[in-house]
Amino acid sequence: MAQFSQLKSSIRESFRMAIESIRQNKLRSLLTLLGISIGVFSVIGVMTAIRTLESSVTSQLDILGTNTFTINKSPAIQVHGPGGNKKIRKRKNITYAHYEEMKRRATLPLRVSVFDETGERNIRYKDKTLKKSAQIFGSDEWALRSLNTYLADGRNFTTDDIRYARNVTILGPDIVDILFPFEDPIGKSVKIKGIDYTVIGVTERKGQAFGQSQDYFLSIPISLYVQRFKSKWTSLGITFEAQSTEMYDKTMDEAIGLMRLVRKVPVGEENDFEVISNEELLNTFAGFTGGIKLFAGSVSVIALLVAGIGIMNIMLVSVTERIKEIGIRKAIGATKRDILSQFLMEAIFLSQFGGVVGVILGVAGGNLVAVLLKVPAVIPMDWAFYGMAVCSFIGIGFGIYPAYRAANLDPIESLRFE
Repeated sequence: MAQFSQLKSSIRESFRMAIESIRQNKLRSLLTLLGISIGVFSVIGVMTAIRTLESSVTSQLDILGTNTFTINKSPAIQVHGPGGNKKIRKRKNITYAHYEEMKRRATLPLRVSVFDETGERNIRYKDKTLKKSAQIFGSDEWALRSLNTYLADGRNFTTDDIRYARNVTILGPDIVDILFPFEDPIGKSVKIKGIDYTVIGVTERKGQAFGQSQDYFLSIPISLYVQRFKSKWTSLGITFEAQSTEMYDKTMDEAIGLMRLVRKVPVGEENDFEVISNEELLNTFAGFTGGIKLFAGSVSVIALLVAGIGIMNIMLVSVTERIKEIGIRKAIGATKRDILSQFLMEAIFLSQFGGVVGVILGVAGGNLVAVLLKVPAVIPMDWAFYGMAVCSFIGIGFGIYPAYRAANLDPIESLRFE
């Protein structure tokens, strides 16, 4: 018990003296803290921003719905940008005829639907006109399910609307707010590129995803969309929904096999289309962020090593400046362990305090992404812990040599030092 009390008293005294030494050398200590803080800030800031994005993607990536996947010409996320991959660019477009053939042949899916989208600014009602481009979705009678929303008023597309390419539209609530602020839009006509479309429905409000409104759109029958908005770049997306989770893989296998048959892909050659699911999107995003994490981690390790060298340098200078003080402490009974703990405590305090500042700034900086995207902020406790652990390692690793050197000074020679 007495030894524990003595150890506790020794640590407390070492801590007090370390704080006093830092206080007497404010500028030097501040520059050392800055080096540590910048290193920790860089890694915590990037990891917080990525964690915010991952959280947002995970919570908002139900746009495809449960047990649902889509066949597209191109991947959902292209690293090279649109048209950057020549092999993908040379693929044949997915046409409305492909969709009709898939719908006729598929037996396992609960539904087979089709969609495409484009931007259009020339949309108005009487004297009101949209000031920025809105999304126009071409879809079938499964429009609401494809958009992962529900009707707030009116009705959905019918089979006859699609078959006869009727001039009807379903509006998102943001469009209604702009064009119909004081009246019921159902039954009214909006002009899209100068052609009247009768409003038959209004969807429920969904809010934002990734900082963008999900309610600023119009939906029209896909048959009409293909006639009026088709271009040589238009390639439709065909969505399949399995009857259950258990049937998901079988449904996907059937859809892939039929799509290869419909597009006449030779046996042995790879698919000339992409199968997109929530899992595939998450894996693609994880691969993308993994590279950023690795790069940020590498930069931060270098920054922290430089900061560690700075700590060692400042501690060696501190030992040189305080040789006489060390000699006096040893002369009045201080042991090697006391001297060692004093200087080691000073190095650890510098690195830990700098780490705390870096973590706070990193979390605050990283969550600027959450503010910009209007998603909930996150605090990556695991990375904060890793950051503080690394700071402890740096404090001990780079502070041990100066502390050891101080502890082994000869007290007689130290007292004679000027």
